[in-house]
Amino acid sequence: MNKPDNLELKYTIFCEDIRVEASGSLSLMGVFHQIVVPQLPVGLIKFAVLNHWEGEGQFETKVRILSPDREAIAVSQPSAFEIAPNGYADNVTVFINTTFQQPGDYVVQTLINNSLFAEKTLPVFLANQQPEFTESEHVN
Repeated sequence: MNKPDNLELKYTIFCEDIRVEASGSLSLMGVFHQIVVPQLPVGLIKFAVLNHWEGEGQFETKVRILSPDREAIAVSQPSAFEIAPNGYADNVTVFINTTFQQPGDYVVQTLINNSLFAEKTLPVFLANQQPEFTESEHVN
């Protein structure tokens, strides 16, 4: 990965939708870190990815979703953003009618200037096949 020195991805959030309020702040609806469904395939009417950046400069980003076997199931159009010195930028990508065909770990990739910058796993599984946690994995 050829990452620019003047750019840092602080976090990525998956949710059902993102709205920009009149004040300029973002409202996130239906935040999730996995998809649990009663049957597959499943189609999401909307799937939003929020990337929060810090750094400086002008960049072009693209987001793509890969199936567990690393085949692209959705790719966004490129979008440009700029970060002022000592600033930040939020980049929102919304996918419409995305279908997840099989269970497994999907990968959401973020590209900057056509180079892979980051990957985040999105597990998709059937409700009756949720992974079991050991006692040490439970959060109190």
